[in-house]
Amino acid sequence: MSALSARPARTWPRSAKSRPRPAWSPRLRRRLAADAALLVVAAAFLLPLAWLVLASIDSDATLRVSAPGAPTMENFSAVWTDEITFTPMLNSLLLCGGATVLTVACAALAAYPLSRFRSRIVRPYLLTVLFTTCLPITAIMVPVYGLFVQVDLVDTMYGTALFLAASQLPFAIWLMKNFMDGVPVILEEAAWTDGASWLQSLTRVILPLMGPGITVVMIYSFIMMWGNFFVPFMLLLSPEQLPASVSIFTFFGNYGQVVYGQLAAFSILYSTPVLLLYVLISRRLGGGFALGGAVKG
Repeated sequence: MSALSARPARTWPRSAKSRPRPAWSPRLRRRLAADAALLVVAAAFLLPLAWLVLASIDSDATLRVSAPGAPTMENFSAVWTDEITFTPMLNSLLLCGGATVLTVACAALAAYPLSRFRSRIVRPYLLTVLFTTCLPITAIMVPVYGLFVQVDLVDTMYGTALFLAASQLPFAIWLMKNFMDGVPVILEEAAWTDGASWLQSLTRVILPLMGPGITVVMIYSFIMMWGNFFVPFMLLLSPEQLPASVSIFTFFGNYGQVVYGQLAAFSILYSTPVLLLYVLISRRLGGGFALGGAVKG
């Protein structure tokens, strides 16, 4: 046998990719920890929703999450009345709907000069507007209530809608200004060349192109007003004018007694308009600005 055939074959070191990884690598542990954290967060959201659905069909509902022995619709029948559901829901729609329209209109008019004109006071003004959103509503309700008494706006739907719109206006201006910055100025200049005024260019050029932005501002403002309890509770006194966010307080009886089944049924009905609003206009949230080649040519 020759010396070459007797020499052992050379073995090359195995690359890092071909080496077997340990069963519990650091990457796998980090992934499992992230999945566990997400499951905990999901459970924190799903458990209240599960209680809401199960308690609404349970005549003997408690704070425990448990399946009802005999599912029933008695809770929905008990709250499906004009006094408990229909009148408060109609008041909420009128109050929040009117305040949302007013908020979007004022935010568009205020965001236009902030987006189109360059000035030294724009940034300080925006920071001041942002600071007003940090003020808690409870800190200003006492002077607001005194002002409403002086101008005779207490217990009026339009006065409450005005204050709700004013409370949501600062953040709506910020959102509207950011969306308006995405519309090219050249489109507005073309409208000016054709003889359009700044109001016509705003309503016929800018606002149609920023439909998703207006939708976001509208949904955010409506949801924040829809769930507002403190402002209508302080400014509205007549029971027939109270919105659903305040009438839900009637399910909490004296001495800590709560009708949990009816409360859950009313809560499902109370959240239905917001869900329907999101479903109806969710398609407009998926796309960006519909510029569609308007700057070509």
